[in-house]
Amino acid sequence: MASENSPLLAYRLLGEEGVSFPANGAGGPGGAPARKLSTFLGVVVPTVLSMFSIVVFLRIGFVVGHAGLLQALAMLLVAYVILALTVLSVCAIATNGAVRGGGAYFMISRTLGPEVGGSIGLMFYLANVCGCAVSLLGLVEAILDVFGADASGSSGLRVLPQGYGWSLLYGSLLLGLVGGVCTLGAGLYARASFLTFLLVSGSLASVLVSFVAVGPRDIPLAPRPGPNGSSLPPQVGHFTGFNSSTLKANLDAGYAKDYTTGAMMTFASVFAVLFNGCTGIMAGANMSGELKDPSRAIPLGTIVAVAYTFFIYILLFFLSSFTCDRVLLQEDYGFFRAISLWPPLVLVGIYATSLSASMSSLIGASRILHALAQDDLFGVILAPAKVVSRGGNPWGAVLYSWGLVQLVLLAGKLNTLAAVVTVFYLVAYAAVDLSCLSLEWASAPNFRPTFNLFSWHTCLLGVASCLLMMFLISPGAAGGSLLLMGLLSALLTARGGPSSWGYVSQALLFHQVRKYLLRLDVRKDHVKFWRPQLLLLVGNPRGALPLLRLANQLKKGGLYVLGHVTLGDLDSLPSDPVQPQYGAWLSLVDRAQVKAFVDLTLSPSVRQGAQHLLRISGLGGMKPNTLVLGFYDDAAPQDHFLTDPAFSEPADGTQEAGAPALSTLFPPPRAPGSPRALSPQDYVATVADALKMNKNVVLARACGALPPERLSRGSGGTSQPHHVDVWPLNLLRPRGGPGYVDVCGLFLLQMATILGMVPAWHSARLRIFLCLGPREAPGAAEGRLRALLSQLRIRAEVREVVWGEGAASEEPEEEEEGDFVNGRRGDAEAEALACSANALVRAQQGRGRGGPGGPEEGDGEVGPATALTFLYLPRPPADSARYLRYLGLLEILSRDLGPTLLIHGVTPVTCTDL
Repeated sequence: MASENSPLLAYRLLGEEGVSFPANGAGGPGGAPARKLSTFLGVVVPTVLSMFSIVVFLRIGFVVGHAGLLQALAMLLVAYVILALTVLSVCAIATNGAVRGGGAYFMISRTLGPEVGGSIGLMFYLANVCGCAVSLLGLVEAILDVFGADASGSSGLRVLPQGYGWSLLYGSLLLGLVGGVCTLGAGLYARASFLTFLLVSGSLASVLVSFVAVGPRDIPLAPRPGPNGSSLPPQVGHFTGFNSSTLKANLDAGYAKDYTTGAMMTFASVFAVLFNGCTGIMAGANMSGELKDPSRAIPLGTIVAVAYTFFIYILLFFLSSFTCDRVLLQEDYGFFRAISLWPPLVLVGIYATSLSASMSSLIGASRILHALAQDDLFGVILAPAKVVSRGGNPWGAVLYSWGLVQLVLLAGKLNTLAAVVTVFYLVAYAAVDLSCLSLEWASAPNFRPTFNLFSWHTCLLGVASCLLMMFLISPGAAGGSLLLMGLLSALLTARGGPSSWGYVSQALLFHQVRKYLLRLDVRKDHVKFWRPQLLLLVGNPRGALPLLRLANQLKKGGLYVLGHVTLGDLDSLPSDPVQPQYGAWLSLVDRAQVKAFVDLTLSPSVRQGAQHLLRISGLGGMKPNTLVLGFYDDAAPQDHFLTDPAFSEPADGTQEAGAPALSTLFPPPRAPGSPRALSPQDYVATVADALKMNKNVVLARACGALPPERLSRGSGGTSQPHHVDVWPLNLLRPRGGPGYVDVCGLFLLQMATILGMVPAWHSARLRIFLCLGPREAPGAAEGRLRALLSQLRIRAEVREVVWGEGAASEEPEEEEEGDFVNGRRGDAEAEALACSANALVRAQQGRGRGGPGGPEEGDGEVGPATALTFLYLPRPPADSARYLRYLGLLEILSRDLGPTLLIHGVTPVTCTDL
């Protein structure tokens, strides 16, 4: 079993002493980042700052003023319930094993696989890049509101010129400051974040104290533009101090127009603004590569940060509702400055939160990008992001992200992009919940998180709530993000990704397949739901590719197993030689594009190995009911690997590095005249064994002559018209009457009909040949057969041929089927009969319209050729001494017929009932 990280091997636990144990997968080759951040500095501080952002200073009045206290509390509770559900999933995944760099991307990709993880990781990266730009532009606007030369009002130092170019310059300068801090490493970022945290905490403390210490006051509001461009009369807001009347007036909702946009506010729009400011719960997880103990720090720090911010938001909501009237709340979102004991400290808090949010987004984006580059999911595009400093700081990823943020800054106003950023965050949160849900549903024994305060109910609720919030915030952005995720997943699937991470989808499939296999009761089988379940025995796949694909077409959604017998005795071998061969056979299945399982065994003889496979292949109600073998003749085996385009090695070097060519994994075909692993006697005995075990048998001859379009997965409608001939009677034991309607004959009809359902064989015309008895009038048997075909819903052309006249009267009716080469008929007579039957079949191949015996006299019309012939396979004789004679007669019977399937069915497969 492949695994990305095997602790027993990495730590050499088997017998070595004095080995240092790196914590949670830390350490490794040179250049790995040094894990030195604590829970507080690495998780609590960045998460708190990201969850506060600028909303805590500039949108408290907006939320309470429009929604009222009761609905604002409900919004906050719903938002934090959604966040808490995702936090529970993060905690569960983070405590289930070593968490490396990349945060949420690492958790998602190592659970859902590189296709989904890579697509969501890239979207999460873009969300962080755009979030950094949004924070910087918001900071620029906040600065220009106070210091801009064109700002309205009389307060402030109006020295900074304004305009698009100046805003871009200010944003670029601030981005340079932020990028410089992040480029110098996580240590400097942590210290800068801690300083910012102190500034924000001091600013919030001053605001909280101001609510209590400041007395009632009237606050003049800036005039608002009127409907015709004129200014409305100036309004005055009231800070009443703690007043029950103010609280009572602020309890209910009072939605009005937003003075910044002019749009009418609703519950959904206000909730979206509030939720936008609370989506920073992954800021600490993004620093997983720099944390001393990420498995402990991420859950503990995230929970502490969420609880702390929730308490602050609740406190600010109550204080605002108790002390500020609705006019002040709705008309001045930045009223904290007006009621503060020292207004400049509020400005410091606003600037600090914006700066910290931009730093957190940039360094989080760089860590995600570095993890994506390390996993090599997007090729050379992300190659620069792999560069790290001597101390392990991914400065290449920081510069890469800095350049993208600079491009986003060119867009200027990003109000519409803010909703897209939030939606991208929610996609990542939903993916984390889905990852945890998948692990829980898969019931994998190795999913043992030390954090147990979660269940599949919380995970499922988290997924549903995140998806609901996406469409509530922005339906267009939500649909676009899911479409982008699908396109990126398809791209990564086509490109191919690492297979050693472990896919939870495999665990889920195992869990579900086991459950449904237990419910697949063989005692409830019914003939009307019968389908072929094939076991194809393959000696060397180089010479069996056409048969391999033909069997894939015959399975009709049933089980298909490729079986191979390796000769040997395990007692005399140091190890099992079969297990290393599975990789080559599975690669063969992938390259041939067939839907087959692989089952290999070790046995002293091929016959015993075939018995093993017939008995033990499959599971429960999915076990082979039909054995398929290639025909045993003297034809030289062909190497189809040399001519099949699917097996030609790529000349452009696109083959996976270190992977051996598939042609080197299988031996060359057997040389003509060289000894075989299976004797003719054992070959016939294997057929007899399968029939004794109540298995149907198919012997395939000359399948290599089938044109490639007949074996393709597409439609063969553009090729030349052709026939599929079915002879549902034993040509080596001719007799007339109703003998064609036996189990074996119906099995032939069923298999031919199944082949006609395949798109590549849709253009084939099914012809059924019926032998006339010596005393039977023409047309009688044909009528009965047509009535049967009508009941079986089989469309076919019925041909009558004269065959075996007088032979039936010479044979006793009670003769055993397997004794068709009995002592009454000598070898010469039996061979003559086989030659006659072969000539009869060849005479009908490629013929057009005609009478019972072929074309009418003078007609001479020749129709489409026969592409495949189905022949009745007689039972092998009971006496093993006559096996060689039996095989010789089969060889004569099928000689020069082109692609031929000799079939013997022992189980009923048709039903006329509904």
